Amino acid sequence: MANTSNEREGQREPDKRQAAREVIDILHEIATLLNTKLNRQQLSYCVSLIENGVNPEALAKIIKELRTQYPEPDEEEEGAE
Repeated sequence: MANTSNEREGQREPDKRQAAREVIDILHEIATLLNTKLNRQQLSYCVSLIENGVNPEALAKIIKELRTQYPEPDEEEEGAE
């Protein structure tokens, strides 16, 4: 019986990973429509932080502050033109 339980767990793990990828893909599409400029990896970190109790509004505020203090190199060039 233990082998059957282990086999089921082994089958569920890929399903969980696939479901997580699909969620991130959907969230990335929404983030793109909202022009957040977050890539999938960054979005995944944000989701993980929020799932672990970080306040989403505080996280958004920190991301905005960091982007102001440390703009992307291509954003600086666009502003200079």
